[in-house]
Amino acid sequence: MIYPKIPLAQKIIEICKAKDLHHIVISPGSRNAPLTIGFTNNQAFTCYSIADERCAAFFALGIAQQIQKPVAVVCTSGSALLNYYPAFAEAFYNQIPLVVISADRPHNKIDIGDGQTIRQENVFANHSIYNANLLEMASEENDFEIQSAIHFAVTKKGPVHINVPFEEPLYETVAEVLVKPKLITFPIEEKKLIDLDVFVEQWNSAKKKLVLIGGCDPDYIQQSILDDLGTNDSVVVMTEVTSNVRHPNFITNIDTIITPFSDADFKDFQPDIVVTIGGMIVSKRIKAFLRKYKPQQHWHIDTLRAYDTFDCLSQHFEVTPNKFFNEFLTKTIKIESDYLQKVLDIKKIRTRKHQNYTQTIPFSDFKAFQIILPKLPENCQLQISNSSAIRYAQLFDINTNIEVFCNRGTSGIDGSTSTAIGAAVASGKETILITGDISFLYDSNGLWNNYIPRNFKIILLNNGGGGIFRILPGHQENKTFNTYFETSHCLTSEYLAKMYNFDYQIASNEKSLNESLEILLKSDKPMILEVFTPTKVNDLVLNEYFNNLT
Repeated sequence: MIYPKIPLAQKIIEICKAKDLHHIVISPGSRNAPLTIGFTNNQAFTCYSIADERCAAFFALGIAQQIQKPVAVVCTSGSALLNYYPAFAEAFYNQIPLVVISADRPHNKIDIGDGQTIRQENVFANHSIYNANLLEMASEENDFEIQSAIHFAVTKKGPVHINVPFEEPLYETVAEVLVKPKLITFPIEEKKLIDLDVFVEQWNSAKKKLVLIGGCDPDYIQQSILDDLGTNDSVVVMTEVTSNVRHPNFITNIDTIITPFSDADFKDFQPDIVVTIGGMIVSKRIKAFLRKYKPQQHWHIDTLRAYDTFDCLSQHFEVTPNKFFNEFLTKTIKIESDYLQKVLDIKKIRTRKHQNYTQTIPFSDFKAFQIILPKLPENCQLQISNSSAIRYAQLFDINTNIEVFCNRGTSGIDGSTSTAIGAAVASGKETILITGDISFLYDSNGLWNNYIPRNFKIILLNNGGGGIFRILPGHQENKTFNTYFETSHCLTSEYLAKMYNFDYQIASNEKSLNESLEILLKSDKPMILEVFTPTKVNDLVLNEYFNNLT
């Protein structure tokens, strides 16, 4: 076997192997040559070569999202490292373990005018779970820092940075490991559930409890718990499309339910207790509602963090939802309440209005989602880009056996395609990315990837610009809006598809969309289906949808 000659590189490779870090995404460079040589010549690792560091980091994020284990990205010195930051921030807010290993020049070569050299230490300080700034010589101190970084990436569920100074020569190799790291076993702290009596009393006396579930991994919450909550007359469970939880009584289309509410309706719906679970919430309307009509209690259940999203957080239970509810629910009683039934009655009305409206609308983004989502194959994985795409998806029911993911940590449009490809590689499932045109074009280098599975498909909604700005306050039809907000364009993905060997289909009306969808779903090659929708119609259709719900 071939090993890098530099002892510090050997130690990093041996520690990664010992600590179950086996997926390595490498971007080309010279300063990281010792790591590249070591990782790629060791069968313990699965290595990927992604030239664009921003895409590489999101690709790694997609893998980590699926395997729920740390994935490493490795880059050379200089500005290469800074391109990791968007994915690094997403990993921080979405609680995904990502290990950045950056090669650097020795300390005495920083700030002396050498090329491809920046101040790399602590460059991610605002969003890093741990920063390991290594010394050039192999040492037990370095061993500890490397292992601490990996340990915290796992236990704190987030990104870490290991900065590694290497001096030339960088390409020399040896046939065996010359150094052995000192391996450390870290104690695992398991937080205990606090005494629940006071919370049980509050729960049992509250006639209106709202459980709001954001982004969750599939099977994160036991179905028996969901069934208990879903059949409690005093509990309304509202879920986002990325929650990956299911029950017939859950409210899956939050904005459809609450947007038409009057002030009296909001006051009637105002909960006594709000319980939040999972990641960031997409719906701005539910956040605005709970900030104005605050509950008496807001409990958040998460092992690590609790955001005071509604300015009324009263308790953070630092355990898993399963651990909390398996103990908590055995102590509660079900009380008489019409809270759930009132919402289910509203849901019936909204569902009928939704169905009636969708039968009358012209071809648009809304109509495209209405056609696409029911046709998605069973047991596939759906990745959705940010901005308009995720918001439209929130308005429709999706097959319960489809897993749904979206980068809602920072909610940025960057990296959606790269993340989806990484997730497809890791999961092995048929994966469909639904994305908008601006998000797709922004991350078009994500297609510069030699690992795209044959069952990866992209449905690209092209409305000629950032359509979300037409449904936000401030829309005016003028040159400033079109150029600087909407960023209007006449681009298509046709030649990108050709360059990256994707099959390509287009649709511009209901008939062609249905036909092209059938081709897409039967294809055994990567494919882009580009759906062209009318720029100046989409916002009108969406706004009128909410007007027609009452």
